[in-house]
Amino acid sequence: MPKKIRVLVVDDSALVRQILTSGLALDPVIEVVGSAADPYMARDKIIELRPDVLTLDVEMPRMDGVEFLRKLMPQYPMPVVMVSSLTQRGKQITMDALEAGAVDFVTKPTTNVASGLNGMLSELRTKIKIASTANVSHWKSRRCELRATASLSATALAESTDKVVAIGASTGGTEAIKKVVTQFPPSMPGVVIVQHMPPGFTKMFSDRLNQLCAMEVKEAENGDRIRPGRILVAPGALQMEVVRSGGVYQVRCAPGEKVSGHCPSVDVLMHSVAKHVGRNAIGVMLTGMGADGADGMLAMKQAGARNLAQDEASSVVFGMPKVAYERGGAERLVSLDNMAREVISLLSEKTIR
Repeated sequence: MPKKIRVLVVDDSALVRQILTSGLALDPVIEVVGSAADPYMARDKIIELRPDVLTLDVEMPRMDGVEFLRKLMPQYPMPVVMVSSLTQRGKQITMDALEAGAVDFVTKPTTNVASGLNGMLSELRTKIKIASTANVSHWKSRRCELRATASLSATALAESTDKVVAIGASTGGTEAIKKVVTQFPPSMPGVVIVQHMPPGFTKMFSDRLNQLCAMEVKEAENGDRIRPGRILVAPGALQMEVVRSGGVYQVRCAPGEKVSGHCPSVDVLMHSVAKHVGRNAIGVMLTGMGADGADGMLAMKQAGARNLAQDEASSVVFGMPKVAYERGGAERLVSLDNMAREVISLLSEKTIR
């Protein structure tokens, strides 16, 4: 019998605590060991009960979930799944929570609650199981991230205007992507990103990155041109492909079936990059659960692209990078701290050839 995942439920609503507790109990692997109505009670119960995973409401009285996370993670790093309402503020504060250390989030249904509830609980059960395997130990010694340094100078990239960098990520990816792309110089070749996220959150994520990056970052729209200095993030619930139109690369964003369990899918993006960009591409696989992107990255390699994957020690979930490496798509594993530098180094090699 596998060891049960001990969960503490934190929500200011007694009804929601009851619903979550009952819904999580349907999975024999999950054991709800307690609940708390606010972060102050939660802190005491964390010390007392030592849960494996925390479910945390976003907006609460006395102290919101983000402020709590900022205090919690350096002292008691643990996997946290946010439970969010899809209000505009809910989206923003959920993005803040991911930045503060949450592994993932689920959204509370706001319409057709009865039918939406079962889906939300099923998603929460799955994400708790993924979160229980997450590596959050780096929060123990968290230090301020350094912005791009002079050593990441773009001088060697002046001729690389026809290159494309394709990045895929899932669980833990919002922070990993931020760590990488904030180190890219403004003259970097065009970057396309698939991060598994629902609609609305990809826009919020793009806007946040745009405030932090030297490059322009936007949620991709159908027909957007991929060009130096620009990062395009696949919109939630749409598949994004790279296509070539004459001498320029563009993205095509359209509704589509889930591929490798996801829409947007890293596989869809990377297969299109293999087809249309070929040896002018560099692929990067960051933290995430599952195997989305592994086949696409292999196709990229077979088309002449150079590919890297995040190493286990720096991954929140070593799933997608592991499979990409094992299947031969990624040529080597790289720590998150070094990823931007390594990508720029590969681009420089490609420019010199």
